[in-house]
Formats: sequence, C-alpha cells, structure tokens
Amino acid sequence: MLNPPLWQRLLAVAAYLLPWSDAVPFGRSLFGLWPLLQWLSVPALPVALLQQAVPFGGFVLFLVLFLAVVRNSRVPYLIRFSVLQAILIDIVLVLLSLLFSVLLAPLGAGFALRTLSNTVFLGALVVVLFGVVEGLRGREADIPTVSEAVRMQLY
Repeated sequence: MLNPPLWQRLLAVAAYLLPWSDAVPFGRSLFGLWPLLQWLSVPALPVALLQQAVPFGGFVLFLVLFLAVVRNSRVPYLIRFSVLQAILIDIVLVLLSLLFSVLLAPLGAGFALRTLSNTVFLGALVVVLFGVVEGLRGREADIPTVSEAVRMQLY
C-alpha cells in the first residue's frame, strides 16, 4: 500500500486539534504544578479561538467537519477516518466536561476531582499523540472501540 501524500497526512493530523482543544482545560491543575506543560495548549489555540469567536462555534465546527469532510466521499479516506475519529473523541471529552461541571464541581476542587481531571487530560494527550503519530505515518490510528465505530460509519 502506498503512503498518502504529505498534504493528506497533515490534514489528517490537524483533525486531532479538535479533541485536543477540549482536553486542554482538564490539565489546568497540571499546568499549575509544571508551567512548562502550558506549551502543550498552544496547538489548540486556533480551534479554541474559533469556537469562542463564532456563536455555537463548537457545534458549527462539528457540523462543517461532519458534513463537508466525513460524509464527502471525494475526500481521501485517511482524512475522513481521522476527522470522524477526532469528532468521536471530542464528543467523549465534551460529555466528560459536562459531567464534571454538573456532578463533580459542586463537590469542590478537591484532590479526587483534580486527579480525575488530570487522568482525563493525560489520557487525551496519549490518544491525540497516538493519532498524530499514526497520521504522520499515513496510517489509521487504531484506537479500540473508537476506530471500530469509525469504520462502521465510513463503510
């Protein structure tokens, strides 16, 4: 199998900025402990600014990516796969964010909440880095359950 051209691999990697922009807030307590980790939030800034600048920016970005990229059969498969996988990871992160704000925030910012938040941040970091590395290699990032759901949607 031939490797996809560089532009396809770069666009596939760019898709993972979406979930990363929603994962960065989970790392706030880690950023306080190790300020150099704040540099990890820099790649997510354009997506975060876009989501804040446009009313319902996150939802609009989701619709544009889903309808214009994932459902467009003329877009190369690697890009469609990466975008849909990034969308699914992002949905999980948004749901976790809502869960934290509704159920756990009233309990206060205690040790348990910070630990859960750090765990989500580090897990998202690993998943996003894996997606980026595999995308740069021109391969599908095979994340259990998520990749299976993506393949079912694309075929």
